[in-house]
Amino acid sequence: MNTDFLKTFVAVVEHGSMAEAARRLNLTPAAVGQQVRALEREMGTSLVKRLGRTVTPTESGDRIIERARELLGQIADLRTVANDATLSGDLRLGAGPNALLGMVPDILAGLVKRYPGVSVYVQPGYSMDMHPAVQRGDLDAAIVLQSPVALPKALGWQLLREEPLVVLAPSKWASADPHELLATQPLIRYDRTQWGGRQAEQYLRKAGIKPRERFELNALGAIAVMVDRGLGVSLVPDWIRPWPEGLRVARISLPLPFEPRRVGLIWSRASLRLRLVEAVRDEAMALFPMAAGRARGKRPL
Repeated sequence: MNTDFLKTFVAVVEHGSMAEAARRLNLTPAAVGQQVRALEREMGTSLVKRLGRTVTPTESGDRIIERARELLGQIADLRTVANDATLSGDLRLGAGPNALLGMVPDILAGLVKRYPGVSVYVQPGYSMDMHPAVQRGDLDAAIVLQSPVALPKALGWQLLREEPLVVLAPSKWASADPHELLATQPLIRYDRTQWGGRQAEQYLRKAGIKPRERFELNALGAIAVMVDRGLGVSLVPDWIRPWPEGLRVARISLPLPFEPRRVGLIWSRASLRLRLVEAVRDEAMALFPMAAGRARGKRPL
């Protein structure tokens, strides 16, 4: 069996489109169609069906898709082991929205410069979803927020960045008292279903502030734009750049001591790609040495 054809089949199912699979695999749509048909002939059954421009798996395709993913992962693991001395192979890396913009590009730039044979699939998502994904083995590692609960022993953790809570306010209020702003101005809440939003809620309770809530959303960049437009103030982690350009907002420190939001790398200790994970960790620690230095130092994987 040609595993490239299997990879093409998985890409078609995951993206629901021959054209999108072709774009992701750097192939022509015609080549993608040919490879899927060749795999179907080898399997002796139809694996996908078209519904307009959408492609979905048939019952037969649906039965083999998970096994196909597992097989492709095992092949990637074999490649990693076989090329152990030169460090190559595939890595599945998760990242939250802010890390995806402010951390991942620089980490990957350093990684591929040192190890050109490494291929990385980046999965966007939210921290509370990526912790279990790493534990299940769906991802090898992820750049996420530190969990409010203790990690299982099967997962490793390296602190990379600390983000204290700040009050975002229009720049004209840069010298104002942050507690007074939170108590008197409309509040643009950071979503309380997210870990960072829960931290903001905990601070408000600690300070005894009952805000005038106006909006609640899970998008820090959008919150900053709303503050710039004069819709209110917000209590958010001081997240990593880039921020939206041209904003006239002030970041005001809080008077009460409070734990910062922590961003770091988690990984599965059971992954066969541990050397690749270690390479990612080394690049990240080189880029963010201050927070990494405050952690307990470099621990074995």
